[in-house]
Amino acid sequence: MASLQSKIDSLEEETAKPGFWDDPSESQKLLQQIKVLRNKVEGFNKLQGMYDDALTIIELGMEEQDESVTKEAEELARDFTEGYDNLRTSTLLSGEYDANNAIVTLHSGAGGTESCDWVAMLLRMYAKWAERRGWTYEILDILDGDEAGIKSVTFQINGENAFGYVRSEKGVHRLVRISPFDSGGRRHTSFASCDIMPEINDDLEIEINPEDIRIDTYRAGGAGGQHVNKTDSAVRITHMPSGTVVQCQNERSQFQNRDRAMKMLKAKLFQLRQEEQLSKLQGIRGEVKDIAWGSQIRSYVFHPYNMVKDHRTNEETGNVQSVMDGSIDAFINAYLVWHHQLTRDD
Repeated sequence: MASLQSKIDSLEEETAKPGFWDDPSESQKLLQQIKVLRNKVEGFNKLQGMYDDALTIIELGMEEQDESVTKEAEELARDFTEGYDNLRTSTLLSGEYDANNAIVTLHSGAGGTESCDWVAMLLRMYAKWAERRGWTYEILDILDGDEAGIKSVTFQINGENAFGYVRSEKGVHRLVRISPFDSGGRRHTSFASCDIMPEINDDLEIEINPEDIRIDTYRAGGAGGQHVNKTDSAVRITHMPSGTVVQCQNERSQFQNRDRAMKMLKAKLFQLRQEEQLSKLQGIRGEVKDIAWGSQIRSYVFHPYNMVKDHRTNEETGNVQSVMDGSIDAFINAYLVWHHQLTRDD
């Protein structure tokens, strides 16, 4: 921690030099770097405090032979272990855009109305997860299901390392439960896909030929409620060469929605370019999976038993409700460790 603090002190000295604000873009990058380093130091200090508190309680209980402190000691130890795991896995976030905000798109798949409801459930899960971390999220575009739920939704999670963490959620999510939409009370299997991309700054070098895009405006629709502004200024941009489509209806003006959608398009095209380069490097074609049986990364089973299992890492839990309330860090941490091991072996 001493080396990190020294780095912070050195960077803060830079902010005090004359002309620091001459280049606002570079100034903001430096301030963001300082913030990230400070958060690391504060996180370590908080963990150290939790460890000391747990140790003190344990020693006190042993000295006094007081079993009443056992529960408190167990809770402190559990909080410390969770904090330690989170801090350890955060060291694996070394990707170029891991520190950025994350743009998440959920699409309903096989399952009709049931899968639309599943998308709504996943949106709530990620919103709760973001709130648990003290982050914010905002709906960028939403399309309601014909009868219930959500056909598709794009939202942004704003927080330090948001993309680094949530990129582990990319893939198909499978739900097994007794459908509330089935009068016969039968068990249904539904699917939803989750796509992730980082929010990328305007300085990203991606050239888009104006002749290659089609821009459509439409009225923001759906029951977005408090999450979406009802205006006539929603924007859809189609990049015809790649078939990429992005939409934004969150902002209050057509100009703002268009600007936000263009940033999303640049980020998506950059991501596609990286995936193409990786496929060429590995000598394989990129695999596109259907949003259906056999392609899921994680299963959420409500019936005939309770279990959530990640099929990549084999991480699982029987507390389904806790997961749906946003407790997904165990799955994210397991993925980061698994992915790090996988890439290191390669």
